[in-house]
Amino acid sequence: MREEYGRSLIEVIGVLAITGIMTAATITMYTSIKNRQQRLVASSTLEDIVNKTKLLLSYSTDYSPVSIDFLIKSGVLKNNSAPIGGSDWSIKPNYDNKSFSINLVNLTYEDCSYFITAKPKWSQEISINGSSSSENLCMKSGDNQISFTIQ
Repeated sequence: MREEYGRSLIEVIGVLAITGIMTAATITMYTSIKNRQQRLVASSTLEDIVNKTKLLLSYSTDYSPVSIDFLIKSGVLKNNSAPIGGSDWSIKPNYDNKSFSINLVNLTYEDCSYFITAKPKWSQEISINGSSSSENLCMKSGDNQISFTIQ
């Protein structure tokens, strides 16, 4: 009798299936870790913006000049890129000029949910899609807006 060398087709398919499952799991894990890291960096960047803005205007309690352009000219921001979400973000004084808000737009459901559960200590109030409810009002569509109120 002749001895056979090599692998059968079934063995090769089994190895490919296991490799495919491991690759899919690795890509999913990598994506999850990358998204978490982006959220942590964005949260840290936002906290840095808040602290530098407060320091910049510490001589008064009037936040009326606060805007992205003002913070760029003052050196607080390097450019007008949003830390997370869409590019149409804003920083503006609130109606009383004694507080200001950072408004992020076009957030995914996961990014929106992250900020709700993280509850940043530098923000006194978080408004999700126009409502200041403590419930998760993030939409699955990925067109979420969050406003952080800072005093």
